[in-house]
Amino acid sequence: MKKALKAGLAALAVAAVGGATALINKSYTNDEFASTPTVQAAVLRQGSSGGEVKELQRRLKNWGYYNGAVDGIYGKGTVDAVKKFQAKNGLKADGIAGKSTFAALGMNDSVRALENAGQSSSVSSTYTNSDLYLLAKCIYAEARGESYTGQVAVGAVILNRVNSSKFPNTVSGVVYQKNAFTAVTDGQINLAPDKTAMNAAQDAMNGWDPTYGCLYYYNPAVATSSWIFGRQTVTTIGKHVFAI
Repeated sequence: MKKALKAGLAALAVAAVGGATALINKSYTNDEFASTPTVQAAVLRQGSSGGEVKELQRRLKNWGYYNGAVDGIYGKGTVDAVKKFQAKNGLKADGIAGKSTFAALGMNDSVRALENAGQSSSVSSTYTNSDLYLLAKCIYAEARGESYTGQVAVGAVILNRVNSSKFPNTVSGVVYQKNAFTAVTDGQINLAPDKTAMNAAQDAMNGWDPTYGCLYYYNPAVATSSWIFGRQTVTTIGKHVFAI
């Protein structure tokens, strides 16, 4: 089994080289970044769903504009609540949550994600722009000294956890899980990500996984948990060991 695993991983590594090289050299313009299919959350409207909608509903509910369930589904009740909020705050009351509405609600990560994406309208199918921005923040905080591949790898681990039944099923849930990431504990998660981290987050969301499905990573030079050393190593990228 071990020989088969090693052989399979070696084959995957060889197959990934060409694609990885192209992605490393890729530099997204604002227009290209905005048009990528995986992350298209920017503006929320009726029919949108997900964590960003939940946060919108939570804030509207706290301020007395929304009486429905905080379920992450942008239905008629959410539209009506957004319209009331917009009218009260001197905004165009169209029931669509964009940059101005996000700013008025204090949803700063959504505002920053829009600014980075250079995007004015569309609807998310998988991840929200808030997910993208938070992923980029975690990549920057945890791995800004690593190679580009190493940064994508950290993002991939986070997304692999989102898709695993062993972890929370949202990006924010994984990132802010208690004691999961040193950068959250020491406050570096609050640093603004650079363009490299944003690109790495985008590539991870587009499906590039240099770790081949890993759920853990650690720096053996500073790791203190004996438990993590017992995980099965899959690959090493820069200073990080990636494991399952």
